[in-house]
Amino acid sequence: MIRKLSIAAAVATVLVAASAQAQSPPLNFDQAAYVTCKEAHAMRPEARKQLAVFLAEHAARYRGVVVPDGEMGAQLGHLVRGGCTLAPDAYLFTVIDRAIVAELPRLAKRK
Repeated sequence: MIRKLSIAAAVATVLVAASAQAQSPPLNFDQAAYVTCKEAHAMRPEARKQLAVFLAEHAARYRGVVVPDGEMGAQLGHLVRGGCTLAPDAYLFTVIDRAIVAELPRLAKRK
């Protein structure tokens, strides 16, 4: 009986730790690049937004453009949301990068 309780406590601890990990954004690009859309969706909204902005800035720098604000930024957000809806197991970075590539001709070049 005691053994069953200790196993249950260990499982609960692992689940709580996994849940806490899903709630916090990755600390560096190497970790952030491998977050799937499904994992990002499980994050708190503020953490998910920080992660998406971090990845979008990285992709935009690589592509030589600036992440736009306003209507164009919202358009990119809609593309990312649609991409993640279609492929929840895709890496969020890949979806964001492809959205930027799709809108590349309309984005301002980096100075």
